[in-house]
Parts: sequence; structure tokens; C-alpha cells
Amino acid sequence: MDPLAQQTGLGTEGIRGWIINNLLPLLLLTVALLLLWLGGGKGDNAGVMRRVVGVFVALALIGFAVTGAGVDIGTFIAGLFSTSG
Repeated sequence: MDPLAQQTGLGTEGIRGWIINNLLPLLLLTVALLLLWLGGGKGDNAGVMRRVVGVFVALALIGFAVTGAGVDIGTFIAGLFSTSG
């Protein structure tokens, strides 16, 4: 008798795709609106830019995690320091 997961081919691709396609853009929109609302009205442009740079760094990390590009970038950086003849 096979477990149900093996019979139906259950996996995590559906929920992963839903999070990437639906939840992530909604969270990014919320963060962008909060940044504009909280910092833009006070005239604290430097503070807003610090937060925006932090958001861009977080977006880059999310992008590396989702696409798997972090492995390629790590291999490239390691190749810069390796001494192969």
C-alpha cells in the first residue's frame, strides 16, 4: 500500500509558486507605501534613502534565493581567488 503523497505526487511547488507570484509582490507594495508615507512627509530624505537601500538589499537576497543565482555568483567570486594552472 503506497502512501497518499506518492500516489498523487504532492509537493511544495504549488505553495512556493503562489508565494512568489502573489504574496511577495503584495508585501513589496506594502513596504514601498509605508516607506513613502512614513519618511516622505517629514522631509527626512536621507532616512528614506537608507531604508530604500535596505529594501533593495533584501530584494537582491530574495532574488538570489528564488532563482538560485547565488550559486553562480559564489562560483564566480571563488574563481577570482582560486589559483588554477
